[in-house]
Amino acid sequence: MEDCRKKLLNGIPNEMPQEFRRFASAADIYDRSCSAEAEVYFIDKGNGYYLKCSGKGRLEEEYKMTGYFHSKGIGAEVLNYVSNDRDWLLTTAVAGEDGAYEGYLRDPGRLCDTIAYELRKLHETDYTGCPIPDRTERYLALAEKNYRTGNYDKSHFPDSFGYRSAKEAYGVLTARKDALQSKVLLHGDYCLPNIVLNNWKLSGFIDVGNGGVGDRHIDIFWGIWTLWFNLKTNKYYGRFLDAYGRDKVDESILGIVAAAEVFG
Repeated sequence: MEDCRKKLLNGIPNEMPQEFRRFASAADIYDRSCSAEAEVYFIDKGNGYYLKCSGKGRLEEEYKMTGYFHSKGIGAEVLNYVSNDRDWLLTTAVAGEDGAYEGYLRDPGRLCDTIAYELRKLHETDYTGCPIPDRTERYLALAEKNYRTGNYDKSHFPDSFGYRSAKEAYGVLTARKDALQSKVLLHGDYCLPNIVLNNWKLSGFIDVGNGGVGDRHIDIFWGIWTLWFNLKTNKYYGRFLDAYGRDKVDESILGIVAAAEVFG
């Protein structure tokens, strides 16, 4: 995992399309990129805006799902999406701080409970009209593709979810993948940096490009993982499940999700 940078740029990046250059003119622009997969710029004007850039076609699902989350009152507003030689997505900033903000990390129990409650609420949201109704199928297809191309990495997962080999993980996935169902509105990457809180109240979700209608255990897996990763302990595993509601959790399915996730 990479830390997000916050670097004030000297000017507007040369590759930025003209329509976005006009929008960003006279504003301070910061590089807020978090990975090699996309560049993210914060445009410091008004209440703030984010401009994301990635390979052609790679932001289309994020564009659709961000608009859908906004229609539910739990996401940023999409202002413009352009797909030419690259994809560009301009959104409003969601007010508040993300869940990895040190002020929230100082109260880990409350943070654990908060993100668990908000996840349960998300999963109970009516998903009628969701633009990605088959996220589970896409999720499993990607795991299959990555297994076939040798993409196997368990380095970011706690030992309790680990598999000794790609063959072992794939065996579990193949045998039990039918247990994954498409029944709730998913975030798809339910990690602390993607959950924006304003004084402990949900302000909205960001980076929802992997969202859609899918199996709740995918988000539950990542909720557990993000607490482990950011708090450097797995002690909140049970508390997270309690706060979410164990009536809707099948812990054995978390092992299936883990088997898919080690293939990226």
